[in-house]
Amino acid sequence: MSSAATEVLGPLTGLKVVDASTIIAAPFAAALLADYGAEVLKLELPETGDGARDFPPFREGKSLWWKVINRNKRFATLDLRRSQARDVFLSLVARHDVLIENFRAGTLDRWGFTREVLWEANPSLVILRVTGFGQTGPYASQPGFARIFEAMGGLTYLTGEPDGEPMHSGYPLADAVGGLFGAASVLAALLAVRADPKRQGEEIDLSLTESTLKLLEYLPIEYDQTGVVRGRAGNANLYSAPSGVFRCRDGCWISMAGSTNTTFAANCAAIGRPDLASNPRFATNSNRVGHSAELNALFRDWFAQNDLKTCLTVFREAGGTIAPIQSIDQIFADPQIQAREAITPVQDDDFGTVRIQNVVPRFSTRPAGHRRTAGSLGRDTEAVLAEIGVSAGQFQALRDAGII
Repeated sequence: MSSAATEVLGPLTGLKVVDASTIIAAPFAAALLADYGAEVLKLELPETGDGARDFPPFREGKSLWWKVINRNKRFATLDLRRSQARDVFLSLVARHDVLIENFRAGTLDRWGFTREVLWEANPSLVILRVTGFGQTGPYASQPGFARIFEAMGGLTYLTGEPDGEPMHSGYPLADAVGGLFGAASVLAALLAVRADPKRQGEEIDLSLTESTLKLLEYLPIEYDQTGVVRGRAGNANLYSAPSGVFRCRDGCWISMAGSTNTTFAANCAAIGRPDLASNPRFATNSNRVGHSAELNALFRDWFAQNDLKTCLTVFREAGGTIAPIQSIDQIFADPQIQAREAITPVQDDDFGTVRIQNVVPRFSTRPAGHRRTAGSLGRDTEAVLAEIGVSAGQFQALRDAGII
């Protein structure tokens, strides 16, 4: 890890977050805040911890996914279900700016931690509540995972071949999207709270199903205004042409896009057909979408006659818009990824150094960087509780009672 990453922690330096959440979406939101410099304390149940600790892939019995999804955090254990944990938890809340939780709706309330109680401990606290369906409505108490949210939010229905079954991605996209919305909503709330020291804190109700639906943008307005129920289109692009996934002569795959007249002209020049750009049938993007089958066939034939290296060289010289469809080993070797240090070495408690994605985006004045990957269960419990005045004797009593 570079010295810059250890010395400068990013624009959120000084912000303190309690992450009492589990699995992917909400911890991802907390990790993004940690990326930008926030001090994030992850609270887990004693002995069992977060279920994501048991998510594959593994190396030597250690979850590699766990290490990255909970990077840059401190780790303590505390059983919030037990009454003996009340004072400790509220003392932590009083010293932090944000609380992130993803229990089923009403769970913290049943444990005695209503928003009123939390705000009594810290009037300016921002509370992010992440659930599958939100805090209200007939599904509020139902559990869920990314594939549930993708299915109910419309994403899965759109994905796959027209005559095939609906498909999920190989990664839980709904969790990642929800995490992004979670981090953004916390920052929006903090902007208002910090602007007025007397302002009440904020409670954020984030539904992961709604986050997924929000990602689809034009789908609701299309149905509302035209009655069209959009279905699966495979790799076909319904809003830009020519566009698609094409196979090169050597068996490699590329993706081509470009909706503007300029990029269309460049793509046509790359395959030796500049005449297409002056054809009135293809004068606008909407015209080209209407002739997508014809245009895609022309490009498909050209790609099939050339290897990947030739395709990339010709298109880059012409200013065209294609990209190789890369596997992770190819991403590691990509000169752009290497030049930008988009994958960077990070300290790890078990393996010394591991490589993960760098912080996104880049900040020029207050650059952010990784400190280390996720740690062992309860690694920092003693230090964290000492900071709020828990004595050695009290600490041992809490441990003996199974509270920590």
